[in-house]
Amino acid sequence: MQRINQTIRVTSFILVGFSSLGELQKLLFVIFLLLYMTILLANATIMTVIRCSRSLHTPMYGFLFILSFSETCYTFVIIPQLLYHLLSDTKTISFVACATQLFFFLGFACTNCFLIAVMGYDRYVAICFPLRYMIIMSKKLGLGLISVSAATGFFIALVATNLICDMPFCGPNRVNHYFCDMAPVIKLACTDTHVKELALFSLSILVIMVPFVLILISYGFIVNTILKIPSAEGKRKAFATCASHLTVVIVHYGCASIIYLRPKSKSASDKDQLVAVTYTVVTPLLNPLVYSLRNQEVKAALKKVF
Repeated sequence: MQRINQTIRVTSFILVGFSSLGELQKLLFVIFLLLYMTILLANATIMTVIRCSRSLHTPMYGFLFILSFSETCYTFVIIPQLLYHLLSDTKTISFVACATQLFFFLGFACTNCFLIAVMGYDRYVAICFPLRYMIIMSKKLGLGLISVSAATGFFIALVATNLICDMPFCGPNRVNHYFCDMAPVIKLACTDTHVKELALFSLSILVIMVPFVLILISYGFIVNTILKIPSAEGKRKAFATCASHLTVVIVHYGCASIIYLRPKSKSASDKDQLVAVTYTVVTPLLNPLVYSLRNQEVKAALKKVF
């Protein structure tokens, strides 16, 4: 704590996380370490296969490459610190480090939300305009969509982080979570937070609901186009190209909605932490597994490369 102008300011936080589990934290360390190594290996494999296989040099797999890279960075912001704290008696994090972690976590999370929506638009163009797909989804447009997704994601992260860190924190300093997330940190502010909570809730709607609605609209057109295909085999192949993306959409936006689309921040419960594990650990692992196991082109490229 620091006393500035007779006001005590918090200079560090304690991440409570899984402290209540005692010796079980060592078991969790092993589990999370194995999951993290699998995430790194799976995403690295997907990126390597896309890079080395010329048959995957299409806009769809270009977006998947960037999503895998972003997911890898996203987990790097959270999991290494979690592993350290699971074995450490001191679970402190400085105010600056907490703000930095929050910024990069939100930045990559928002970017992923927008990238998944871009991939939905890519599927829409591929199925509804197959003959013009490579013309519409040009390299220039693809790079533009990726750049806008990243720039918008990190700009929103900067705004959200500034809104939170601009509040006074004068104790207590125990964050009821295993990383610096918005709701558990805001709860520690020693001022009225209703206005800023409303602003953050509005940003959450922008990041989660707007891309999700755009994806639903895209799939509305996709389903309408698929139903017009005369052959059953053609319909099956068209639906198969969307199955992997739909799985990722349901898990990603579902978990994010449970945590962030609540009008008022509440104390982070054990249930919230379980959901957080899903979107910080399981989802980054799910993306490469779903696309490698459900996608015939990726499976064929994997066999060819290895």
